Order: sequence, then C-alpha cells, then structure tokens
Amino acid sequence: MAEQWRVRFDAEVTFTNGGGLRTEDFRLDIPGSDISDDDLAALFVRHLGLLMVAEVRISGKTLLREAHRGGRGTGTTAAAGSGRGGRRLVELSHVIHGGMTTLPGWPGPVIDEWLSREASRARYAEGVEFHVARITMIGNTGTYVDTPAHRYAGTPDLSGVGLDRLADLPGLVVRVPDGIRAVDRLLLAPYEVTGRAVLLHTGWDAHFGTERYGGPDHPYLSGDGARWLVEQGAALVGIDSLNIDDSSPAAGGQRPAHSALLAAGIPIVEHLRGLDQLPPEGFRFTAAPPMVAGMGTLPVRAFAVLP
Repeated sequence: MAEQWRVRFDAEVTFTNGGGLRTEDFRLDIPGSDISDDDLAALFVRHLGLLMVAEVRISGKTLLREAHRGGRGTGTTAAAGSGRGGRRLVELSHVIHGGMTTLPGWPGPVIDEWLSREASRARYAEGVEFHVARITMIGNTGTYVDTPAHRYAGTPDLSGVGLDRLADLPGLVVRVPDGIRAVDRLLLAPYEVTGRAVLLHTGWDAHFGTERYGGPDHPYLSGDGARWLVEQGAALVGIDSLNIDDSSPAAGGQRPAHSALLAAGIPIVEHLRGLDQLPPEGFRFTAAPPMVAGMGTLPVRAFAVLP
C-alpha cells in the first residue's frame, strides 16, 4: 500500500448557536503529509458530523506515519470500483494444506490422490495424462464462511445464500486497537456499515498455525456489537481471529454474535488474514463458497479488489 498518514492535534470548537467543544490528542486520517489547519478543521468537522460550527482552532498538530483507521469524509480512499488506473487484488485467505490446524482439537484436512498421472495414462491417448486429487475435511477449515444453516435448522445453506451477500460487496475495515478483546457497539458506532462487508482487523492472524492462535484470549465481536451491526444493516461480517464469538471457558459456550448475525441472514467469514493490506474503505470484497446443498460452512477464497 502507499504510505499513509494520520495527524494528532488539539481542537477547540465554537458553535453558531452557542457553546463549544474541546478535544485533546485527537487522531484523524489525512490524505497526505501536507495538510493545512483549514483543511484539517474541515475534515474534523465532517468526521464528527458536527453541525452549526462557527470556528475550529487547531493546535499541537503532529504528523504520524500510521495506517489509516477510517472515518467519514476523511478523503483518504478512492471510490470503490472506479477502475481508474487499473485494479489490485489482495488475498485474504489462509492456504489449506494437509494436516493443518484451524480450530484446536478439530480434524485437519487430508489431501491424497484419487487418480495418479501414471494410472491416468491408460485412460487417454498417448502423451495425455491427468492428476485428480481428493480432499477430506470439515467445513470449518482455513478461511471459511458461515451461513444461517450453520446455526439454525431449516435456514439457507451454502446453496441458498445469494451472491449479493457474498460477492463484490463494498468493504469496510474496522481497526481494533491493540489489547481490545471485545469489539462492542461503541467501537463500531462511528462507521457507516449499511450494505457493507464489515471486516474486523484485530491482527490475530499473525498467530495462525501457532498455539497462541487457539488460546482463550483471542479478540471477538460482542453480542451487543453484533446486534448493532444487524440493526444497521451490515451485509456480511468478517474477522481475522479464531472465532467471531468469545470461545474462552468463561463464555460458557454462548455464541451471541453467531446467533444474532446468522438469524438476520448475515454471513460470517472467520480466519481472514492480511486485513492490514486494505485501506479503511474504497474496496470490494468477495468470499463466495461452492453451492453445496446441506452444508452451512465451507472454505472460501476471500479477496479484495482495490481500484
């Protein structure tokens, strides 16, 4: 990705109808390292959705070379799907290989040979050969999508969820601060999620394939946060962590995020990776599985398209 900048500053706001607002050490995405106080004030007002502003006084401005966190009207991303200057594809799935561990204690995939190249030669003309492999695995392998049938009997399975919920969705990345486990309503509230694939970037994918990844301290989406995403009309929700729910013993086997999202018909993509390569918005997201009847979960080739 291109170099990204944020700015830390203090701001004092006065309003035309009286009163004021003061912030300290506020951080905001900016388009580049060269921004005037007037432009920064306009971005600040737009980001917070402030009305009837008379004046914004900026002080203590410090430029920071940091990844963008997202925000309304910060002007840091191009329009999704514009196609200007070509496009770039970003891989967001883990590689599936024989014996890998996705969920601790759950079986890994077995990949073997159904038809070898040598055996195939007897079936075809001279010089023609093929290899046909076979894989045996559970649906919860690698990066996968959960459909409503994963949680609720008699609801849409992999063959019943439309592409409008899985492919070419406008994407949004929510950067989860270090040390935060539960992504709740307040953390999500600043974002416009309606009709979008909301991808929770926790950075936990750095531990994939290690004992730490399956530990009880992985980040997750709280039930309150999941219900807010349902209320706001998110199209899909993804996370780069072990589970979108808290799977620690303290949670007692409750799965409020799965329950709320899947009851609303919102697919869930778990075990994403590489979300640090994406801007906060301005990209399209796809995580479409094969149309398998009778299954609620299956691996996907998740990816993003950046203009």
